[in-house]
Amino acid sequence: MKLALKIMFIVFVIWMITGAYLVNTEHEKAQIVMGLGVLYLSFIFMPLFIYYRYKDGKYKKYIINDEKLIKAFKDVGKD
Repeated sequence: MKLALKIMFIVFVIWMITGAYLVNTEHEKAQIVMGLGVLYLSFIFMPLFIYYRYKDGKYKKYIINDEKLIKAFKDVGKD
């Protein structure tokens, strides 16, 4: 999966460079190429990356719960 994500990212970068070149040369299909690149990033690459990155529960340290709030605001205003 790691190799597949790297390959997908490289494809995305090449796609966007091609789209930028087409925009600069004022090609008639440039906006379509750029739009499909953004669509690819938004709905294919990014969800796969997020799933791969956080599938093992690594996201739990970023969730705010009551214990973390109490700990964070425990010493506020004590000077």
